[in-house]
Amino acid sequence: MIDQSLPLDSATTASRAVHAVRPEGLAAVLAGLPAAQAEFARGAGFKGTADELLLLPGEGGVAAALLGLGANRGPFAFGGLPFRLPEGAWHLVPGDYDAAQSELGFLLGAYRYSNFKRAPRAPARLAGASHAAAQAQAAAIWMVRDLINTPANVLGPAELADAAIALAARHGAASFRIEGAELDRDYPTVAAVGRGSDRAPVVAGFRWQGSAATADSPLVSLCGKGVCFDSGGYDLKPSSGMLRMKKDMGGAANILGLARMIMDADLPVRLAVRIGAVENSVSGHAMRPLDVIRSRRGLTIEVGNTDAEGRLVLCDLLAEASDEQPAILIDCATLTGAARVAVGPDLPALFATDEAWAAGALEGGTAAHDPLWRLPLWDGYDSWLDSPIADLNNVSTKAGAGAIVAALFMRRFLAPGTPWLHLDIYAWNDANRAGRPEGGEATGIRAVFGALLQRFAA
Repeated sequence: MIDQSLPLDSATTASRAVHAVRPEGLAAVLAGLPAAQAEFARGAGFKGTADELLLLPGEGGVAAALLGLGANRGPFAFGGLPFRLPEGAWHLVPGDYDAAQSELGFLLGAYRYSNFKRAPRAPARLAGASHAAAQAQAAAIWMVRDLINTPANVLGPAELADAAIALAARHGAASFRIEGAELDRDYPTVAAVGRGSDRAPVVAGFRWQGSAATADSPLVSLCGKGVCFDSGGYDLKPSSGMLRMKKDMGGAANILGLARMIMDADLPVRLAVRIGAVENSVSGHAMRPLDVIRSRRGLTIEVGNTDAEGRLVLCDLLAEASDEQPAILIDCATLTGAARVAVGPDLPALFATDEAWAAGALEGGTAAHDPLWRLPLWDGYDSWLDSPIADLNNVSTKAGAGAIVAALFMRRFLAPGTPWLHLDIYAWNDANRAGRPEGGEATGIRAVFGALLQRFAA
């Protein structure tokens, strides 16, 4: 499994200092610097505004740096440092900011995907980092980004399943891999989506238990959409619509990242993880519009559109997971363009059947600077999924509310009373920003992890 090393130094010896400062605290910080450096900063007009960076001179060249924070309290205030600072080791001088958030932001900003192209320079290294939880989250997010950024010819269904099994092995979890005739029998909707590709579909996952958990501990169940490339099937996407479809397994990648956070934190829970790894292709074996599929739940599904395949990948997984009566069932999926129209690329759309869990996820997002936006499971649109020849259609013939209709489709497969969080995510940064380089991204999982910590870590 792809697993890059974070740029960390164990001690601050021989590292240079970064003084992160807000405008109101600038005078005090300058008073503590050597006189020549303080005078240099005043002469350069440094004010401490957000994203302002000034390299301070010393006898050997650059000796220290000033970083302006402005009013920014989030981790990404520190996200630009790894490639704006000169190479080498740097440490963050304690100040008016959250130390764990600063370490996380620095490490997220140090990420680059370089499997096929050498990076022009190494990132600056973070010396003296002491927040293990922040480092664990950063490592999980690096893993998510690596998986999403890997081209589809390198990361197909088999390789995505391998990544899940490797993560399980890393944490001593019991893994499983289901394919072939067993997949056809137990996950018929996953099999139907993947049948058009020469690369066989797989359902993979694992079960793990925290060191303080027992057989009666809460069950946290995670499901992820792992479409390693989505052509749209017979309802073929235009070429422009396929350009980023290697990221259509971003839901599975994010679920694996969330699972890694849970296991690294050793939460006192039982954990069940399932990902459906497929490729949605066109061939003589591919599902066709108006085909009817029988699901694991027994419900029959008319295929109104072969490009609405993600909900088919998830519905069998959700049915199985919900039958185990989890304390919370969470899924992530790059599911609908409608969610992006509604809330844009940075806000995952959150759907929930449980008010307390919804509130916890939203609060977790605010605290972690990983925001979510809740959309309704509007019962009035449920009939839009009606089909004249099957129990339901996988799409609606009506325009609008596409993200809601997709969520309502998946809700049909849940066991009654299941507490469920569904995240419709983009999983991609369209451009480089501090701490968020262009490419694959972990979105929403720090928010949900915060809710899990609040509920189970006490």
